Amino acid sequence: MNVAEAADTCEDVLAEIGTAVIGERTLFETILTAVVGQGHVLVEDVPGTGKTLTAHTLATALDLEFTRIQFTPDLLPADITGTHVYDEHAGEFSFEPGPIFANVVLADEINRAPPKTQAALLEAMGERQVSIGGETRDLPEPFFVIATQNPVEQEGTFPLPEAQVDRFMVKTEMGYPDRAGDLELLDRRADRQSRTPTVGSVVDRESVLDLQGVPETVTVDPAIRAYLVDVCRATRDDERVDVGISPRGLQRLFEASRARAVIAGRDYVAPEDVHAVVNAVLDHRLVLTTEADVRGVDPRSIVEGAVNSVPVPSMDS
Repeated sequence: MNVAEAADTCEDVLAEIGTAVIGERTLFETILTAVVGQGHVLVEDVPGTGKTLTAHTLATALDLEFTRIQFTPDLLPADITGTHVYDEHAGEFSFEPGPIFANVVLADEINRAPPKTQAALLEAMGERQVSIGGETRDLPEPFFVIATQNPVEQEGTFPLPEAQVDRFMVKTEMGYPDRAGDLELLDRRADRQSRTPTVGSVVDRESVLDLQGVPETVTVDPAIRAYLVDVCRATRDDERVDVGISPRGLQRLFEASRARAVIAGRDYVAPEDVHAVVNAVLDHRLVLTTEADVRGVDPRSIVEGAVNSVPVPSMDS
């Protein structure tokens, strides 16, 4: 699959998602960027904004196996990874895989679960494998997690540890639709008999794997590489930041920029590709100082300040 074919595929997927979910195209592009870039997505918003529908629709459009895990305070690691079950007829234990063994996993309300359970998901996301009973089992390919979290102000929630948040390539928000979107939502509901809209598959599993390989062919000019480095380093020099962008965060920005170029149909990364993903990739990775946190400093403003402090490289294409 070349870049042009990949861009057409992405456009078909975005169009299919749009037939079922009311939302901004930029949001769907951000989520698809993570899919193409082999990353994971964290979506923060209040219940009822379409997070679950978006994840399910994406899985259907990509023709991938989908599972949903509802995170609760009593959820155990084995509820995610699976466990060994004794078979009386065979006289031995057999492994019963958990819901993590799917291509697209929706981890719903992840910040309601205890840290030990979150750690089980963390290994799966980072290593694409799970350890059960002393055995390591690989997860299917492709493997993609869409985790949702409620705002930390809601009862029964707590902030995710920095190490876990850093595992997500991008973090975004669904947001409420505008008035026209609300009206369109009701119009669509009135025109069908079922509560949930139906969508079709536009690609298959093998095509998704091919799609994920396309960013490796995208050229990143040395000037753009230096631009990525300088933007990330600028966050570390900000006096309001306790922990700036890590080397892992820099790599994720690089990977997301290449994936965004593919979606745009380019075989090279342009500054606009970086600007399209920089906040979704970097904002959630910053750890602010106590003073900045108390003053309510928005990490987005820090990232935007870092971007504005570095000259944009010119592109000769």
